[in-house]
Amino acid sequence: MENWICCLFLFCGVFSARVLGFPNGTISPACDSMLPSHNNSVSQTTSAPYNISTSSTSFDPGNKIIVTLQGVDNSSFIGFLLQAREVRRDGIVGTFQIIDPNTQGLLCNQVQNSSVSHTNPNSKQSVTAIWIAPSGIGNVEFRATVVQDFSVFWANVRSQTLVSSSSPTDATSIREGCGTQKFCFSNPTGCKMGDPNCYFMSSEAVGGDAFKFEMSGLSGGYIAIGFSDDTQMGNDDIYICGKNAEGQIEVQHAFSTGRTIPNILPLGNVNSIMTSFNNGIISCSFITRNAISTQSKAASSLYFIFLAYGPSSAGQIQEHPRTPFITPQKVNISSYEAVGITSSTPSIVKAHGALMLIAWMTTGSIGMIFARYLKKTFRKTLFGKDIWFQIHLSLMVLTIAETITAFVLIFVAVMGWSSDEEAHAVIGCIVMILSFFQPVIAFFRPSPQSKRRFIFNWFHALNALVIKVLAIAAIFLGLQMLDSSPSQWMVKTMGGFVGWEALVFVTLDANAWLKKKGKEKSEDPQRKIKNEMVLFLIYTCGNLAFLIALLVGIGKS
Repeated sequence: MENWICCLFLFCGVFSARVLGFPNGTISPACDSMLPSHNNSVSQTTSAPYNISTSSTSFDPGNKIIVTLQGVDNSSFIGFLLQAREVRRDGIVGTFQIIDPNTQGLLCNQVQNSSVSHTNPNSKQSVTAIWIAPSGIGNVEFRATVVQDFSVFWANVRSQTLVSSSSPTDATSIREGCGTQKFCFSNPTGCKMGDPNCYFMSSEAVGGDAFKFEMSGLSGGYIAIGFSDDTQMGNDDIYICGKNAEGQIEVQHAFSTGRTIPNILPLGNVNSIMTSFNNGIISCSFITRNAISTQSKAASSLYFIFLAYGPSSAGQIQEHPRTPFITPQKVNISSYEAVGITSSTPSIVKAHGALMLIAWMTTGSIGMIFARYLKKTFRKTLFGKDIWFQIHLSLMVLTIAETITAFVLIFVAVMGWSSDEEAHAVIGCIVMILSFFQPVIAFFRPSPQSKRRFIFNWFHALNALVIKVLAIAAIFLGLQMLDSSPSQWMVKTMGGFVGWEALVFVTLDANAWLKKKGKEKSEDPQRKIKNEMVLFLIYTCGNLAFLIALLVGIGKS
């Protein structure tokens, strides 16, 4: 019977006590697959009650790393196979120095001591070996198959990834295998390796209920992935990769209850954590066996994936500056699929932005110019009113109509606002209210002969100035949310417009002051009109140039 059992389990690889009697310690059939051949036995799909710890999370060639395989909560085992594998190429690397009497070095891939196994069938709770790092390899992780008894074993038990000094972790190394070995989601679609504008996450089922998640993106504080039953924030399971209070990158588990900073949870059953921060790009990868909880009424393996980034302060994440990237539909995170989105602003939001630009860069601004500087230029009457006033009134009514329409459009699209849009939305509401009351107050203005007319004039002008300043501030905030370019060129273009408008207003004020003081050289009244008209035409052309540039930017956002 003894001999029959030895023959039966000769190719187990990691085995039962009788198999361990190989004279030279080689178990070649198991070197590559790391799987025992215990009749019809298959690897357990539950979380393995074992883990692999290392004395370091990085290495240089020649370094000696202490590697310990141990049971969790007093779990024991009778057999094991332990190897170091390069993450990117999946090949066995390095050699082991044997220091534990319960272990022996194995010959795998023609390299002695490239793997470690057991020497006896005794029950044990931990074994230790020293791994000697070779040169010319990338990042490494330790993998083990652990046998609890003849019919129960766990394969693919993994350690934390060890970072090689010759192949530092970066955001590009985690993108390999998308669509063929793992699920990937990126913005923009198909963004290239090393592109700092590429935001990326991936998921890969690694056995049982375990998933390996990866994420990367350009951020000064954090990036995060969320799993949701819908496209609205709230009741979402979240993993955060960000800076802690010491400025080091760490992984956090969280749960969101709405449009607020999510609640941080215990990290739970998460291991094999690998993090980096290179050239402003934050990267993390880890394996988790935590169940994904979205408080859904029906269990599902499909989720909308959120990918967000933002600043942090003293280890506390802050509001993300823009709406997260969201998958177009629910996705299966265990599938082999590559999903991407070209970050496109909804048309109704674009229409809102375009109307606000037109209102406060052209019609509103020109209407104010007519009221302030061109009264004497257009003094003829039309329907009993001065032409300048008719033009001013028409342009300002059009401006208010544009503002109201833009206001209605955005609230129809968003149905409220999120915390990261709050400043823009609040200022926009103030602009809307003041704009609405401006013509109402003008309707009750005193006659030109009234002693109180100057009060109305000053209030009307001051309210118009406040509206203009707040509208420009709201536009700046809106452009920051729409402009995803690294240079934020749309925001800078708006800054150029403000400078341009200030220059023209100062020039027109100087021209008006010279007229009032009678210091203008030409006494030809036609020349005076021409100066104002030339400045007005230059001003209008400049405004249109800035407006067209920003409208094109919004259209492409």
